[in-house]
This record gives sequence, structure tokens and C-alpha cells, in this order.
Amino acid sequence: MDPLVVGTTVWLHRRSPRFLAKASLFRVPVFGKLMSGMGQIPVERNGRTRLNDPLKGGKGLVSNGGAVIVYPEGTLTRDPDLWPMRGKTGAARIALENDVPLIPMAHWGTQRIMARYGKKLRLFPPAKVDIVYGEPLDLSRWRGKPVDQQALTEVTALLMERITALLEGLRGEQAPAERWDPTANKQKETGKFE
Repeated sequence: MDPLVVGTTVWLHRRSPRFLAKASLFRVPVFGKLMSGMGQIPVERNGRTRLNDPLKGGKGLVSNGGAVIVYPEGTLTRDPDLWPMRGKTGAARIALENDVPLIPMAHWGTQRIMARYGKKLRLFPPAKVDIVYGEPLDLSRWRGKPVDQQALTEVTALLMERITALLEGLRGEQAPAERWDPTANKQKETGKFE
């Protein structure tokens, strides 16, 4: 449900949404053709390679009125209470390498429509989904410098802090002091885990 809700919201803000999506979805008959036709961006789970850099081109999309939507965790959260977990560096890389804004956003309520890894839609009673956008992150201290691992880690940490703060506001709750780390909790980074 998350991409549908987020994509609709971005569209309503007069931006053309483009998602980074796992490449295996593009191999599903019919659905894969639709994804490609809509301009979605396939990403191999092992990241970018010399011949495959899905993170390039963010600047072109943004300057043409588009938006690259990245779930910085790379998957559904493993946190049992659905708080943001440790982020990956893809969103930071897009923003720094392409000199485009990095805008945090959070939403709450899609889990009432379809549970995490659920297969059943619950349409009645209608569920309310709240979405909030934050201010673009101030990336000036990293602009014009080499995009190294330290910069990517720092920007990703800042992004996850802002997303968590937005979600705290939506939920009216305080997030745990320590962000969930799947590896430390003996969970796989990707795929279904329940």
C-alpha cells in the first residue's frame, strides 16, 4: 500500500513520481512492463555496478518536474512497532551526486489497510492515512566535497532522524532511543521475515 499512497500524494503535488524498485518486480509478466512503461527505476539488491547505476539521473527527473521516491531502509521496517530502522545510503547518494533536494516524509496508517507482508486488504471501515513532508535537508556542509562513505553515512543518519521525528508527530508517540538494526537482531536485511 505504501507506494500507492505515497505516489498518489506526490502526484497530487504536481510531481511525477518515480520509485526505485527491486529489479525482480520488473521480471514479473505484464506488471514488469507496466513498471518500465511508467518510468520506474529497477535496482538490483546487490547495488550499483559498472553497467547498472540506477541512482544516476535524479537531477534530470527533478528538473523535469519529477520526484525520485526512495525508501531509505530499502525494505519494510523490521522494527516490531513499525518505527524506522537503520537506513541505507541510496537516497543520500542521489541527493549528493546529483545536487538535488532531499525531502524527508513519513506516513502512518497504511498498516490498517494491509498489514506488513499481509495479503488481505481491509477496506472497511475506511482507514485514515496521514502523510507529512518535512523541509528539505540542509546539505550545504557536504556539497562540493567528495561523496565518500562518511558523507553518505552522515546524510543518511540525518535523513532517518528527520523521518523519525515526522513519524513521532503523526503517531503522537516517542520513538525508541536506538534505531532497529536487523543484523543485530539476527534478521535478514531483505525479503519476508515473519
